[in-house]
Amino acid sequence: MEYAVAIQNLSKDYETGFWRKKKVRALDDLTLNVRPGQIFGFLGGNGAGKTTFVSLISGRVSPTSGSVFFQGEDITQLPAFKRVRRGIAYTFQITSIYSNLTVADNVALAARHAGSRSSPGYLDRVGIADRAGQIAGTLSYGHQRLLEVAMGLALHPKLLILDEPTQGLSDAEIANFITLVRTLSKEATVLLIEHNMPVVMNLAHRITVLDRGMILAEGTPGEIRANAAVQAAYLGTTDA
Repeated sequence: MEYAVAIQNLSKDYETGFWRKKKVRALDDLTLNVRPGQIFGFLGGNGAGKTTFVSLISGRVSPTSGSVFFQGEDITQLPAFKRVRRGIAYTFQITSIYSNLTVADNVALAARHAGSRSSPGYLDRVGIADRAGQIAGTLSYGHQRLLEVAMGLALHPKLLILDEPTQGLSDAEIANFITLVRTLSKEATVLLIEHNMPVVMNLAHRITVLDRGMILAEGTPGEIRANAAVQAAYLGTTDA
């Protein structure tokens, strides 16, 4: 079958140090496949390689080796703006809004980038339509994250990458967000990168757990929850 995303032997090295250059491997020989319409979750602590991985998919950085395929097309060398045109939308771990513009204008710019007209419906879907006229930089951090999601929706994505989307959200907003993502998965494939394990367990069809740039475990939420290595690394329990 044709996968929405297919990753083959993907690695990324960074150079560190000033006088003595040293290579650090942020991602090590990663291979995985994501089916169309899946909500595919990624878990892992700081430095596990999650953000490097999605940066490689979105085209923000280039791999040291390996390949990235999107809907059967090799996009490994394709620049980020062309990936957006192919239907890949990425909400950043650190908010990337136009802080001096209104909320509505932020969405309008994203829609224009996709060659479509803006619509208040995007703000409705993420629950901030009542803030359309507010200057984006004055929003709370959590609402800025929701604005990013609305901007992503305005791009009409085939693949929506959500990087730590629930940071700064209240429990009620997280519950609404979970409902929203379930709806979105009927329209697009979703890659969900989260520290919030209950959110990922609640939403994802499949989960990959990264540890120091390598796959520690992959499976359904139930399989991940029962995995001894994951329990030891992230759930704080072992059978020893």
